[in-house]
Amino acid sequence: MAPSIRIGVVAPGTRIDRDLAERLKAFATDHFLDRAPEIVVHPQCFLSAGHFAGDDDARLKAFVEYANEPALDAIWFARGGYGACRIAEAALAQLNGASRTKTYLGYSDNGAILGGLYARGYANVAHGPIPVDLTRTGGEGAVKRALSWLIDRSPESVELGVMFDGKTAAFNIAVLQSIMGTSLEPNLEGHVLMLEDVGEYLYRLDRALFQITSSANVRSVKGIKLGRVSDVPENDKPFGANEEEIARYWCAKAGIAYLGRADIGHDVENKVVPFGALKR
Repeated sequence: MAPSIRIGVVAPGTRIDRDLAERLKAFATDHFLDRAPEIVVHPQCFLSAGHFAGDDDARLKAFVEYANEPALDAIWFARGGYGACRIAEAALAQLNGASRTKTYLGYSDNGAILGGLYARGYANVAHGPIPVDLTRTGGEGAVKRALSWLIDRSPESVELGVMFDGKTAAFNIAVLQSIMGTSLEPNLEGHVLMLEDVGEYLYRLDRALFQITSSANVRSVKGIKLGRVSDVPENDKPFGANEEEIARYWCAKAGIAYLGRADIGHDVENKVVPFGALKR
C-alpha cells in the first residue's frame, strides 16, 4: 500500500540520534495504519559539528535538497536548539517551485525559517510539535498531533483559538526578537500573534517583549496571546511580575490588545498554529 504522504525530516539546528528516527517511523506505522506516511529522515540529521547537526553548509544543503524535492509532501524539522538563523536567508534564496507545494512544521529555533517562508508567501507553514518531542514523557500525543496535521489537517491538532481568530502566527519569543528587522520577519498585520518561550529569565522576556511590541509590524496585529513560558531560571532577586503580567504591561504600553493565553509551548501539550488563515 502506498503511503498517504511522504514527509522529509531535516535538522537546521541540532542533531538527533538514529534510534529516534527509527522510533518515529515505527510510531507512524503503528498509529496511522492505512494512513501511515513514509518518513524520510535526511542523513544530515545525525551529523555532529560542535553544537550543530553538521556545519552550516551541510544543514543548508539538506534543507534545500528536501524542500526542492517534488516527491516529498512535507518538511518536518527534527528539533530546535540553535542554528536555523545561520542558514535561513541563504537557503530560502535557493528554493524552487516544488518547495511551495509543501507543508512545513516546526517550532522553537525553526521559527527563523518558518517566518522567512511565510514572509515569502508560502501558504502551508505551521508552528507545532516536532520529532524530538517523542523523547519527552507523554510526547507520543504531541507527535501524533503533528502527524495528524501533516497527513490530513486534522482540526483536533490545532490550538483552539485558531478556529476563531482569523489569521494567526506563532513564535518563540527569543526567536521572533532575533529575526525582527531581517528578511525573515513576516508581515503580521491583522494576525493574532501567539508567543511562548522556555529557559529565559523574566528580565530577558521583559526586554524581548519591549522590542517586539515596539515594532510597527507587531503593533499592526489583531492582538497577542501568551503561550506557556516554562523552565524560567530563578533570578538573584524576584523580578516582581510573572510572564503574563509582563505581556499585559507591554501590550498596554504599545496599544496592542492582549487576548489571553494560548495552548502552545515547549512541552508535550503544544498545539499546531498555522500561519495565516486556517484552511478548512
